[in-house]
Amino acid sequence: MPSDRPYVICHMTSSVDGRIRSRRWKTAPPDRHYEAVHNRLAGDAWMCGRVTMQGYADSAAPLARTPEAGAPVARTDHVARKDAASFAIALDASGRLDWGARNEIEGDHVIVALTEVVPDSHLLALQAGGQSYVFAGADTVDFPLLLGKLRALFGIERLLVEGGGGINGSMLRAGVIDELSLLVVPAVDGLRGTQAVFDIDGAEADTLGARCKLDLVASETLSGGIVWLRYRVAMV
Repeated sequence: MPSDRPYVICHMTSSVDGRIRSRRWKTAPPDRHYEAVHNRLAGDAWMCGRVTMQGYADSAAPLARTPEAGAPVARTDHVARKDAASFAIALDASGRLDWGARNEIEGDHVIVALTEVVPDSHLLALQAGGQSYVFAGADTVDFPLLLGKLRALFGIERLLVEGGGGINGSMLRAGVIDELSLLVVPAVDGLRGTQAVFDIDGAEADTLGARCKLDLVASETLSGGIVWLRYRVAMV
C-alpha cells in the first residue's frame, strides 16, 4: 500500500479485443455490473477524464451570478470541502468543463484537477460553484503530484480510475496504477483505432508491455457471460 498517495485501481469494461466503446456492442449494456463492482471495490474517490465527465458538467445548473474579475488569482489549491464521504475527481487540465453550481455527483464532492494554464475566470467560477480544485502541474498533468495532493488534502486512500484510455495509459506509464479491475464483455468491437483500455502514444508504448507485469489475483463469472478479472500491476 503506497504511503504518500492513494491505492489506485483502474476499473474498466472492455470487449474481448480490449475496446471500451460499449455503445457499439450487440450484447446487453454492462452498466449494471460495472456499478455493482464499482461499489464492491469500495473506493473513497473515483476519477475520470474530461470527455467522460462532460455529461455531468452539462447537466449542471448555472451559477446565479458570474464572478467578476479582479486581482490575479493565485495558483494555489482550493479545498471547498474535505469532510465528504466520497469524492468525484474530474481531470480537466485546461479548465474546459463548466461545472456551474454543481459541486456533487450523487453525493460525491467534485474535485477538479487542473494545470496552471487555466484562466482566472475558470478558477473564480469554481470557487463560486463550491467545487474544490488542485493544481497537478504547470502545463501538463504530473500524476504522482496529483495523487499526493489528493491524499494530503482530502485524505483519499483508495481511488478508482475509470477512463478514458488516454488517462489510463498515462497513469500506467507513470507507474501509479496498483490494480486493474476489468469486466470483459462477450463482444467484439473490431474497429481499427477505437479507444482501448490503455492508450499510449510515443516510442515508450513499444516497450511498455515488457515493463508492465500483471498478476491475476481474482476472477469471477457474472451473468450475461461477463467475466470480472482483477490483476495486481507492477512496473519492472
